[in-house]
Amino acid sequence: MEDILYKYMSRWTSLTKEDQETIVNELRVEKFAKDEVLFQQGETPAACYFILKGCVRQYSIDEDGREVTSNFYTEEQAIAIFNHHKPDRSSDYTFVCAEDSIMVIGDLDKERDMYNKHPQLESMTRRMMEQNFSQVQEEFAAFIASSPEDRVKTLLMKRPSLINRVPQHQLASYLGITPESLSRIKKRIQ
Repeated sequence: MEDILYKYMSRWTSLTKEDQETIVNELRVEKFAKDEVLFQQGETPAACYFILKGCVRQYSIDEDGREVTSNFYTEEQAIAIFNHHKPDRSSDYTFVCAEDSIMVIGDLDKERDMYNKHPQLESMTRRMMEQNFSQVQEEFAAFIASSPEDRVKTLLMKRPSLINRVPQHQLASYLGITPESLSRIKKRIQ
């Protein structure tokens, strides 16, 4: 798993191998079981996560009590909640492991200390978040403008592994369609 961390850091920063080793040795890596909740809607997150292996589902409960899936995070993706605008800083989402996972855990209370100790880490994190934000904006705009069939095609093109990794009803919720519609669309385009 450390190889993934080194590869990822090398992509985002010019840290020496020695500096990368120092940072990696300070990181906390943990295993999580399928269905384990990282934090729930309404709770204040105390950590951010970077997925080395596995899949995490992000969802919320709507006014009618239904689960609405808004994202899936997989290998080499970060889970960070930006809720500093809220007085209580609570999460609008629940994050649950969709499969057994291994993640780096970043303690939000110790984040500033890490950045002070390793200034390039803060720069690396900022660049990662900027790229992620840009990607999310593009994907959201495309999602809104696309038909259900186009959404399924995009999923099959950009994230095909999700089809076999998560239940169909969760994928359908993520795509904003019913499970029955997802089945029909998949049959039509295959």
